[in-house]
Amino acid sequence: MYDVEILKPGSVAEAAQILADNPDEAKLIAGGTAIVLMLTQRLIAPRYLVSLGHLPGLRAVTHEPGVGLRLGALVTHAEAEHSPVVQQMAPVLAATFHKVANVRVRHQATVGGVLCEADYASDPPAVLQALRARVRAVSPRGERWLDLTGFFADFYTTALAPDEVLTEVLVPELPAGAGAAYTKFSSRSSEDRPCVGVAVVAERQDGVCAGLRVVVGAVAGTPQEVPEAEALASGRPMTEALARQIGQAYADAINPLSDLRGSEWYRRQVIAALVRRTILEVLPA
Repeated sequence: MYDVEILKPGSVAEAAQILADNPDEAKLIAGGTAIVLMLTQRLIAPRYLVSLGHLPGLRAVTHEPGVGLRLGALVTHAEAEHSPVVQQMAPVLAATFHKVANVRVRHQATVGGVLCEADYASDPPAVLQALRARVRAVSPRGERWLDLTGFFADFYTTALAPDEVLTEVLVPELPAGAGAAYTKFSSRSSEDRPCVGVAVVAERQDGVCAGLRVVVGAVAGTPQEVPEAEALASGRPMTEALARQIGQAYADAINPLSDLRGSEWYRRQVIAALVRRTILEVLPA
């Protein structure tokens, strides 16, 4: 193990300043499920680990009417999974956090951490993007809000600046009549990370689809969305044939990776099936 100094800043602002002063030598640590693994495998060698776990105000779960669900960056997956507020206001999110890995990981991994890690094979990012969540980032220059639709840049890369600390996730309220679902397919074991994950948010009005968002995770460097395929449903009643057409359009448009969980060809077949299945779960034909 490398010799690493643990720093415990007194505030988020102080943590951000440490990052600004040590851009190549400091890393944030929250739950530690990812960064400790990278340290032990000698993938990173920071001089400082900036601990956020003791800071107040980053573990709150609240709902602001007309605005949405607010999750502090240090809220663990288990806390989000079991929170009555999350279960009531965004049940698909509570169900998704329940599907992550195992109980031990869920009690350690944090909401902010899973977004900042930007691991392509994680469950929550696709769902949070489909829900059009935003994140608040704090730096010595102030704060800003980033939409998750532009947050994930590539494998393990985000739009956060080196001196920014993610402090909060805001999940907007769904429109009346909208529903959401997440389907995870694991090719190796129930506790494994997904081979393909599909998040769907859809709204039906007067018997036709008034809005559809489909985000596919775990198949490329970033969560994948195909607006042209989503538009196929606009103003039309959902049918088995239409859901199948949209699923195939996603499979054709996405360029899946190949890894131990599945080949490119295999992932295309799973994408087509899971997109169809998840759409029909939200908008039964």
